[in-house]
Amino acid sequence: MNLHAVRAIYVFELSRWFRTLSQSILAPVISTSLYFVVFGSAIGSRMAAINGVSYGAFIVPGLMMLAVLTESLSNASFGIFMPKWNGTIYEVLSAPISWFEVVLGYVGAAATKSIILGMIILATARLFVPFEIAHPVWMASFLVLTAVSFCLFGFIIGVWADNFEKLQVVPLLIITPLTFLGGSFYSINMLPPLWRKLTLFNPVVYLVSGFRWSFYGHSDVGVGVSLGVTLAFTFICSAVIWWIFRTGYRLRA
Repeated sequence: MNLHAVRAIYVFELSRWFRTLSQSILAPVISTSLYFVVFGSAIGSRMAAINGVSYGAFIVPGLMMLAVLTESLSNASFGIFMPKWNGTIYEVLSAPISWFEVVLGYVGAAATKSIILGMIILATARLFVPFEIAHPVWMASFLVLTAVSFCLFGFIIGVWADNFEKLQVVPLLIITPLTFLGGSFYSINMLPPLWRKLTLFNPVVYLVSGFRWSFYGHSDVGVGVSLGVTLAFTFICSAVIWWIFRTGYRLRA
């Protein structure tokens, strides 16, 4: 493996992120803090506990997932779109590095950004609501796996998009609604039977449910199922990226 090439891509992407640190960190942290103020304090104090967990603490995993999913898609898609847009992608494609090393550099940097943001939001949540993490190792594992899987998905979006508008279509019109409807702010067991069955077709449900289990030991879906769905999604995204580099789809045009 060409570790020098991986490191070059990884460091370049992180350096670009640090140059816009206020936009990359402060904006999502402030937005999430507002959720805690409104839902955790103003509304949460008037709502009953869910599975023995106060509502303010209950939404902590969901808000972390909302931020991590959004930032993972944005970081990874923009990271690969910019070289396509300015033409430097041809330098990467002509370099003596494999597709795996290219993806490892871009996706590794994007996932690192998302994980750092997730941990900052976790620390911020402590300022608003008290909570405990029942399974910290599993929490970290779900956080890393979710960040990597959606960074892979974001990489695909960045390759597919041929303008800046398309970069925002999937995150705004598909991922964000699915996250809000995926149990981020409520338990899907509170829904009527028909709606609960329909909700199970939402892949974000399994991510949020498994992540929430790592905090409180309770989940709407079995933790094994959540882990399996996340791994399957990661594998599918990896296979699609392999096909993209094999065929040159929207990379060599």
